[in-house]
Amino acid sequence: MKHIFSVLIAFAVLGLQSSFSQTVAPFEDDDRAVFLGNSITDGGHYHSYIWLYYMTRFPYMNLEVMNAGIGGNTAADMYERLDGDVFGKRPTVLMVTFGMNDTGYTEYNGENAEKYAEDRYKECKRNFEKIEKRLLGLEGVRIVMIGGSPYDETAKIDGNTPLIGKNAVMDRIVALQKEAADRNGWEFIDFSKPLVEIAGRMQAEDPAFTLTMGDRIHPDNDGHMAMAYLFLKAQGFAGKKVAAVEINADDGSVVSAENCTVSALKKDRKEISFDYLAGSLPYPMDTVSRGWGSKRAQAEAEKLVPFVEEMNQEILKVTGLEGEYKLYIDDQLIGTWDAEELAEGINMAEITWTPQYQQALEVMYLNEWRWELERNFRDFAWMQYGFLKPRGLLDANDRRAVEAIDEGKAKDVWAGIHRDNYAKLMHRNVREARLDEIRLLSDRMYEINKPVSHRIMLKKK
Repeated sequence: MKHIFSVLIAFAVLGLQSSFSQTVAPFEDDDRAVFLGNSITDGGHYHSYIWLYYMTRFPYMNLEVMNAGIGGNTAADMYERLDGDVFGKRPTVLMVTFGMNDTGYTEYNGENAEKYAEDRYKECKRNFEKIEKRLLGLEGVRIVMIGGSPYDETAKIDGNTPLIGKNAVMDRIVALQKEAADRNGWEFIDFSKPLVEIAGRMQAEDPAFTLTMGDRIHPDNDGHMAMAYLFLKAQGFAGKKVAAVEINADDGSVVSAENCTVSALKKDRKEISFDYLAGSLPYPMDTVSRGWGSKRAQAEAEKLVPFVEEMNQEILKVTGLEGEYKLYIDDQLIGTWDAEELAEGINMAEITWTPQYQQALEVMYLNEWRWELERNFRDFAWMQYGFLKPRGLLDANDRRAVEAIDEGKAKDVWAGIHRDNYAKLMHRNVREARLDEIRLLSDRMYEINKPVSHRIMLKKK
């Protein structure tokens, strides 16, 4: 039934898929991929989910993915922090997305909505043109423009009246980004249109459904996984398997082995076994909702996009059997399948208790821990650029800064929320110790993400 459901999803988004081609080159060894954006990047997971794909699918690649989002940012705010906060990360690939805050919030349902929308668009365009000039001055940096996730005007959410027309202005900004990409030879991917299509499909069944956490703005974890899927699809990974092996039990031969090696194959009347070394790990899907305000888990993206069907297939196929067989991996019972199911092929990437999936989970949990620590630095950056820089205290990191926060926090709730984090990270040794933790986690992930050999055995029941 689960396989049938996945196929139905695949057909439901066939139009979405057919409109996609590889528009973003895959990351390369030693790339430093920086994602510049607003709160959707700052507090979101899509970039972390993308990195997890690379860590599990390309275990010998050295890649670093960095969050350069700050909540509340417009293109103007991003321009002001390019040197210290963005270029300082030394990107080799820079993803750029904006638009949610640029388009404003307050006047779309008022009498001057049309003028308000036009003014916001023009202001955004002027600010982006300043960013564009700076980006054109970079050497050795690939630029990827990302049309951001949409504002959800169509969900029926109690107590939240939609701002009608806001998303149309955001679409104009996406078009602006696309034009700049075409003009400058940059790469481009649009999240907006595909996510609107996905939301529409889900809302046809449940009018209250929203990809966001209920505020119409910030995607939930499943929405971020859908964004990661769209990005990876644009990089050309649809159809790329974790691994696939086919065994002919009749003659005890290896018919095919994709991204894996098979050796020491043995068979008798009741058993067939072999050593299996995959070139990748399955992609682990988190079943816990994580992050401020989230309600749904990453794994719930399976209802939205055909990620498992297209990008997370670790196939074991064995023909020439009769009856039912128990599958063991490293002497651990994994489950029971009949000969027909095994001849069709089972997807081990969906079986969470295989040793290889458990290994991938360790990488996922370490990556999530790394994400949490990185978020501390994004909150620190918000305080630096969003609160202290306008007061002439950027990088002050002293008593004056703390006093300014204490004076201003009554009027700025976020300053009060981030005060404690700032008071810690304003100290150089604390920052360095925190960065050492992030480096340690990244190093450990790249130590434990290497696939190991497993003994696979099918034993007749």
